[in-house]
Amino acid sequence: MGSQEVTTWQGKNVTVAGLGVSGIPAAKVLHGLGALVTVVNDGDDERARAQAAELEALGVTVRLGDGATLPEGTELIVTAPGWQPDKPLFAAAAAAGVPVWGDVELAWRLREQDGRKAAPWLAVTGTNGKTTTVQMLASILKAAGLRTAAVGNIGVSLLDAVLGEEQYDVLAVELSSYQLHWAPSLRAHSAVVLNLAPDHLDWHGSMEAYAADKGRIYEGNRVACVYNVADKATEDLVRAADVEEGCRAVGFTLGAPGPSQLGVVDGILVDRAFVENRQKNAQELAEVSDVRPPAPHNIANALAAAALARAYGVPARAVRDGLRDFTPDAHRIAHVADVDEVAYVDDSKATNTHAAEASLAAYESIVWIAGGLAKGATFDELVMRSAKRLRGVVLIGADRALIGEALARHAPEVPVVDLDRTDTGAMLAAVQEARRLAEPGDTVLLAPACASMDMFANYNKRGDAFAEAVRELGA
Repeated sequence: MGSQEVTTWQGKNVTVAGLGVSGIPAAKVLHGLGALVTVVNDGDDERARAQAAELEALGVTVRLGDGATLPEGTELIVTAPGWQPDKPLFAAAAAAGVPVWGDVELAWRLREQDGRKAAPWLAVTGTNGKTTTVQMLASILKAAGLRTAAVGNIGVSLLDAVLGEEQYDVLAVELSSYQLHWAPSLRAHSAVVLNLAPDHLDWHGSMEAYAADKGRIYEGNRVACVYNVADKATEDLVRAADVEEGCRAVGFTLGAPGPSQLGVVDGILVDRAFVENRQKNAQELAEVSDVRPPAPHNIANALAAAALARAYGVPARAVRDGLRDFTPDAHRIAHVADVDEVAYVDDSKATNTHAAEASLAAYESIVWIAGGLAKGATFDELVMRSAKRLRGVVLIGADRALIGEALARHAPEVPVVDLDRTDTGAMLAAVQEARRLAEPGDTVLLAPACASMDMFANYNKRGDAFAEAVRELGA
């Protein structure tokens, strides 16, 4: 069953590793197809027991508190993407010759179940910008009159998309490095790696392994492998990929595009890849002002989305209309308010240094609110590259000292306020300190470069606290 399509599930012994957003749908789908399903789960808390009871009522076997042992007779494991590759369960599977799939692999294998016509996948990965790019892509595809949905790591189940009643022409698919690791036979129509920066190295074990898993998105591409001209590592992944004959490498750049690239000329997004005689011709797609917000990294996201849409054959007008129709999610470089001629911007989603650097690059003079859980990150490069833009810095959160030390080394002239508190009023205090440091024309930017869980339930709650604090300033 390793690389061959499963023709019948009736009576197959399948182990699903992990309850949760991917494990429960996978267990239900496989049970519905006639498989003998056993779910294993590390946790045995109240929530897990309630989920187990729901599955057991259907006839699924659930083992709580033991995710390490391979159930006897297992012919296939379907794992939640977050389960690390070094788990004992997977070592036991390898020793027994049992294949391991993720939920993405399962969806890929089931996309033609019951004689369905499978919608091609336009796939997006990268350290940062995945969700925005996939949403932009879906908006462009819809503007072209295509039936589509943004699915995958964005929170919409791929299993639902491929097995549900709605029929799609094409899918815009966000994929994480975890999902790609467990998706060996995925073959996209076209795909992009937006960027590569160190992230999730505790899971992958090394930067090389992380990059290799990202690069799996290019394997078997049919039409276009889209890469970031400014990030050579993404182009290297294209060169290493085994693609179908005739598949092209297409770059995107914030500068003027060369042949087989999309880029920007005089405030216009331009295509020199999907045009006749691309040595001499270019196609105008949209204006930079059609991209919201028009920050450099977001323009790069728009170019990547446009490249995938153009690879699918979408007309230029749909790119413009789709970008105009697109509304960014909350907490992604979102303008909250202007108070006393100072702009307040919420980019709580900037949970790592790569994302924070892109956010800081969007503004000229910044009072930066930063800090939280560093997740093993270092901040010297971020501070060095951003120092000239900093009017001042307000530090919050558990690992704020790491950023403070980098600022002392590389931007000693920048005033820094170190807020030694983690209570619910800490964000209001941070915003008040930022207001004190800011001058008319500045931007107060929440781009923490850290995770939020030391002080907040998630980055959304952190962004909400920031917005509420700003509203109190203007009251």
